[in-house]
Order: sequence, then structure tokens, then C-alpha cells
Amino acid sequence: MKKLVYILLLISLSTYSQTEKESVNLILNTWHKAASEANFETYFNLMSEESVFIGTDATENWNKKEFMDYSKPYFDKGKAWNFTAFERNIYFNKEKNMAWFDELLDTQMKICRGSGVLIKENGNWKIKHYVLSMTIPNSNVGEVIKIKTPEEDKILNKK
Repeated sequence: MKKLVYILLLISLSTYSQTEKESVNLILNTWHKAASEANFETYFNLMSEESVFIGTDATENWNKKEFMDYSKPYFDKGKAWNFTAFERNIYFNKEKNMAWFDELLDTQMKICRGSGVLIKENGNWKIKHYVLSMTIPNSNVGEVIKIKTPEEDKILNKK
């Protein structure tokens, strides 16, 4: 009997975990789709009020309001950005109220990597932290450094 209860508990936990993973996947896919459809309200409603978005440029480290202000003109024109995940890994804390992930994205910038954290707020998953970065093949790092050095030296010299 104990063995049966243990097996049922494991099945239950596995199903719960899969359901949570599906929920996080749905949130992230909906978030990316909202941007591709320039749906400002849906996009930003999926983010926590205290969220942070870090973009590909060294100057892009925004709280939600700053990111909304930056993004609004793009959404208003009906053309934000179009990111489609083609690989994603999702992990959870023990309490299943925090998830973190990494994803590879097909974008207008070619392959990018997204990573971030979601938290459960009032029973709903919200994006708390998101980092977008461009991938650079190791064989091209030297060329990219040459291209970005003038702009990034300006930032480094301000320190």
C-alpha cells in the first residue's frame, strides 16, 4: 500500500511539474507573440510591476515603466519585434513559485538568447526579469569586438 501511495505521489508531482512547465511556456510564447502582433497591453500585463528588461545594448537596463516608454512608439506603429523560441529550458525552485529559463530565439537579429525569471503573483506567472543577448560565433568574436569597441569605449570611459 505504501508503495502504491508513493508511486501515485510521484506521478502527481510529475504531472504538476509538467503542468507548471506548460504554463511557463505558454506565458513566454504569449509574451513573444504579443510583441510580434504589437499588442502592448498583453505584452506588458505579462510582466511583473517590478520587472526588469535588459536588452542587447549596454545601455538597455530598464524597469517596467522605462521599458514601456521605450517600447510604446514601436507598438504604436504596429511593428514591435518578432521573436520565436526554438529551444527553451525551464527550471523551478522547490516551492514551484519561481521559475528561471533560457531560450534560443529566431529573431530579425538572427539567433538570440533570452533568459529570465518568472514568479507566481496571486497564482499567476509573471515575468520578473528578462535578458536578451545576441549570440556571437566564437570564430567571429574578434571582428565583433572591433565593431563595438568605439561605442563601448565611450561607456567605459564614463566610469
